[in-house]
Amino acid sequence: MAGGRRAAPALLLLLHAARLAAEQEVENLSGLSPSPEKDIFVVRENRTTCLMAEFAAKFIVPYDVWASNYVDLITEQAEIPLSRGAEMRGKCGTDEAELEISWLARAYSLRLSFAKEGRNTSRGPEALWRLARVQFTYDTAERTYFKDAVSPGKHTASSHRLSAFVTPAGKSYECQAQQTISLVSSDHQKSVELLLSEVRVQPFDISADFVFSEEHKCPVDQREQLEETLPLILGLILGLVIVITLCVYHIHHKLTANQVQIPRDRSQYKHMG
Repeated sequence: MAGGRRAAPALLLLLHAARLAAEQEVENLSGLSPSPEKDIFVVRENRTTCLMAEFAAKFIVPYDVWASNYVDLITEQAEIPLSRGAEMRGKCGTDEAELEISWLARAYSLRLSFAKEGRNTSRGPEALWRLARVQFTYDTAERTYFKDAVSPGKHTASSHRLSAFVTPAGKSYECQAQQTISLVSSDHQKSVELLLSEVRVQPFDISADFVFSEEHKCPVDQREQLEETLPLILGLILGLVIVITLCVYHIHHKLTANQVQIPRDRSQYKHMG
């Protein structure tokens, strides 16, 4: 009986874990993207989407190799794309959310941590969310991207005091332009660069399943959009000025044509009347 009583709590824990696993779903939908470089990730809890992320990502990682004399070290750079079919885990919360992606037998792993908070802005208090931390783990013993690395092994590159993708609460962040996030590696403090493009992310307050909320464009996209529309706006203004000028000229010409012409030569006054 004692053994049965001890087994009961363990069974309950297993059932509870199974229920939690069933309540949370993580899906890699990268195959639905028309771009081969773009990945799509979705986290769902209780059959409702709570985090969505789409982006193309690549890492530039410096590493040491022996020079031809086998005495000096030289630095090479590995370009590591985020592979399609990557494994993923996610965590949603009221004020914190997280997305972890790993690929090539977990030789590479990317963790994105998001935070939601209140801030004082020029318009008053406002709720915002941001990308608060980026952590990238890589293994220089993996030979797909690292060739003949000296002292191969696992390293972790992390952001420092990051505040990126700052977005008003209830909106998604969108940026088509390429962005660079610098990370500091445990490998002799080398600087690793994360290159992101075609980004659309929302870690909080998704109102419709599998649907992003209204987008908040990054400053670069806003500037590019303005540069694209500015010539059109200037052309319309110029066209409007020309039309107004022609209308004023036409009205002025009509008014002056209807006025009685008074002769400038006084000798002609006797012929009037």
